[in-house]
Amino acid sequence: MMTAPAEPRSELWRLALGLVLCIVIWFGLARGVISVLGSVMQGDAYLTLLERLQTGTTPQSLLLVLLLTGALGVGVMMVAEMLHHRRGVSLLGPWRLFRWDFLRVTGALVVLNAAVLVLPPWDFLTATRPGLPLGTWLLCLPATLVVIFIQTGAEEVFFRGYFQSQLAARLRHPVIWLGLPSLAFGLGHYMPDVYGDNALMVAGWSALFGLAAADLTARSGSLGPAVALHFVNNVMVFAGISMGGEMSGLALRQWPFGPEDTAAVAALLPLDLVMIGVSWLTARVALRL
Repeated sequence: MMTAPAEPRSELWRLALGLVLCIVIWFGLARGVISVLGSVMQGDAYLTLLERLQTGTTPQSLLLVLLLTGALGVGVMMVAEMLHHRRGVSLLGPWRLFRWDFLRVTGALVVLNAAVLVLPPWDFLTATRPGLPLGTWLLCLPATLVVIFIQTGAEEVFFRGYFQSQLAARLRHPVIWLGLPSLAFGLGHYMPDVYGDNALMVAGWSALFGLAAADLTARSGSLGPAVALHFVNNVMVFAGISMGGEMSGLALRQWPFGPEDTAAVAALLPLDLVMIGVSWLTARVALRL
């Protein structure tokens, strides 16, 4: 269902150009927003904002970082319309299917994650430390959910809605159109300056997450399940329990370590990998796929 609108203009050169244009538009729009903020803010306040955008350790800075990712979605929609002459909303799949698939998978994954948090053998309150005060966290929560939906939606539209569907319309072998966007997704999360010796493992984890989202997209015929999987995961990471330090500004709780603690991160990643698999299976059960 998602490849049909891509077929008339599915040339590989067009896809390659489109991917580059999406990134260029994303960075251009993001820099434009930051420049506008610079024109209305005082010098010291603007410099402080720029510094905090690098770390995301305050609610305001992390909200802005996540919101600016939405510019990627704008770029993808523009490229789809102008370069491929397909409606931007076609990147989501049939709207009715997208909506109901998103709601069903989100509901199932919320139940799953709630069960993981409250059931034995661990107590997340004693295993973690406080993040934002509860009142501040609740005050920020509506905006947090909105910007995380924008951020995850934009990434899914780019990697699965655009990259995967355009590739699948041209090259029929699933190893190619499932694998390449997932590898690109993993590469986008390769950050050796943040994760050090664990950077390659984190990138591999991200590639497997991308593969799970790609599979759900292919099986369902809409982007709804992939957006739901990504959305619930990032709500847990950004608003639930985050690592200390970078990108922790919206979390209610924090792990007692940061990304620079290579041993602790390496110990956590296998558990996260299991959670990806269980979440993928839960989504399939919710959709009866």
